Amino acid sequence: MSELVYGVHAVEVLLKRNSSNVQCLYVQRNRHDQRAHKLVKLAQENDIPVVQKDREELDEMTQQRHQGVIAQCSQLKEKQYHEKHIPEMLDALDEAPFILILDGVTDPHNLGACLRSADAAGVHMVIAPKDNAASITDVVRKVACGAAESVPFIPVTNLVRTMKQLQERDVWIAGTTGDAEQDMYQANLKGGLAIVMGAEGDGMRRLTQENCDFLIKIPMAGEVSSLNVSVATGVTLFEAVRQRQL
Repeated sequence: MSELVYGVHAVEVLLKRNSSNVQCLYVQRNRHDQRAHKLVKLAQENDIPVVQKDREELDEMTQQRHQGVIAQCSQLKEKQYHEKHIPEMLDALDEAPFILILDGVTDPHNLGACLRSADAAGVHMVIAPKDNAASITDVVRKVACGAAESVPFIPVTNLVRTMKQLQERDVWIAGTTGDAEQDMYQANLKGGLAIVMGAEGDGMRRLTQENCDFLIKIPMAGEVSSLNVSVATGVTLFEAVRQRQL
């Protein structure tokens, strides 16, 4: 059984980190740009066959935006993280935990973008509910540009229970909502921290919000009342990064 990984960044990360799983690299015919040459070189260095195809043939392989490159792989066996792994992962850290919690983000494009921001910000793990939420798919991998392989993504059965377990280990939980009294620039985002981002549109669920240690908001100066969840995630994570580097 095989699967497809597409998009320049996702394929590049795959060739660098998991080349043994790649069976063939398909590249759009007559594509001679530097990015394509780099992927072809990586494939050849790992003895992976490279096949040129017309754009129409690549379009038939996947309905998604492939950017002219598709890798055919044996079924990817990514490390599967379970909620039971959280304590040992926290024990292994040599710095204060920095965690992202996604409360029911269902759009795979948003999940991929959140993972990409989490990777860039140095987040140690991303936690999300198992049910009624997006999971890792080929679309998520493509949008995440390799972050789906680099950031541990941990689906949990009971999000509130997991939050309480984090609090018992001195991790403060900051929930994001437009109704918060303090904005994120006023809050203390240093030390052991988990930031909770709510679902698209509805935000955090009531029980999730009630079990946060404090609530924060992104100050909005314009007419728009809220940001897309992936944009809001990036903004909030990097304010925490700024504070933690002071």
